[in-house]
Amino acid sequence: MSNAVVDRDTESRADEVKRLERREGWKRRIPILPALLFTIVVTQIPFLFTLFYSLTEWRLDTPEPREFIGLDNYTSLPDDKFFRDAAWISVQMTVMAVLFSLIVGTLLAILLDRKFFGQGFVRTLLITPFLVMPVVAGFMWKTQMFGATFGVINWVINLFGFESVEFATRYPLASVVVVLVWQWSPFMMLIVLAGLQGQDTSVLEAARVDGATTFGIFRQITFPQLRPFLELGTLLGAIYLIQVYDHIEVIVGGQPGAKNLPFYIAQRSIGGGNRFGLASAYSIVMVIAAIIIANIGLRVLSNLLEDDS
Repeated sequence: MSNAVVDRDTESRADEVKRLERREGWKRRIPILPALLFTIVVTQIPFLFTLFYSLTEWRLDTPEPREFIGLDNYTSLPDDKFFRDAAWISVQMTVMAVLFSLIVGTLLAILLDRKFFGQGFVRTLLITPFLVMPVVAGFMWKTQMFGATFGVINWVINLFGFESVEFATRYPLASVVVVLVWQWSPFMMLIVLAGLQGQDTSVLEAARVDGATTFGIFRQITFPQLRPFLELGTLLGAIYLIQVYDHIEVIVGGQPGAKNLPFYIAQRSIGGGNRFGLASAYSIVMVIAAIIIANIGLRVLSNLLEDDS
């Protein structure tokens, strides 16, 4: 009998503890509920509308009403050659931009991971390209760098006796990638620099005392510690760069050689195609791809935080 009473008391205490924990949990959540509700309203409701529109045939250039067609827009995607071309260009653009910006950012971070006069000023200058608006960066590179008449690059080419090159016309994809690398290398630099400055200096000093070379220290000690930061920079960069639109519109004007998915989607809707249902289906496909990348990025970020704790 006494054992039964003890068990009931233990259960009641456990239930009370759970109630207190739930109450405390809600007390912590209440201050952020307005921000959460606002986020849901401005993100999820438009997404639900887009999902509904993707199941319809909706054109603005005909008087016919919007018609529900189910998954027909999605089943037609594999047969759309322009969609496949835009998807392949998106993959090329994202991979090249992320890879080269990560390499350049890592090299800059290694150079900044040492004391020298004016280090703070140099770091500020290197961060500046990331703070430039994409449209401004696109116009600047198109007119002042790539321009055949007044561009800096062609001015240098002319000094060596070569003719000017219309980079944005002849090499549209490469031109966009160069601007993306210029603008995103500082972002990668900051992430890698955070990893470099978080190293245990005593381990590095011990390796130097043991006669390890600089390259050996980087390969065996520094790089394994930087790997999570490199993965994080890669995934965060990919999440953004897969959605690039401004640079393509400004630099190359949507030429076929540099027309990625966001630009193609805009063309199919507000750009003159007027097929909002089909464009919505394209958008949903892009959202799914971005969600997959974001989930991988969040896992890498959580592993970083766990290692730091």
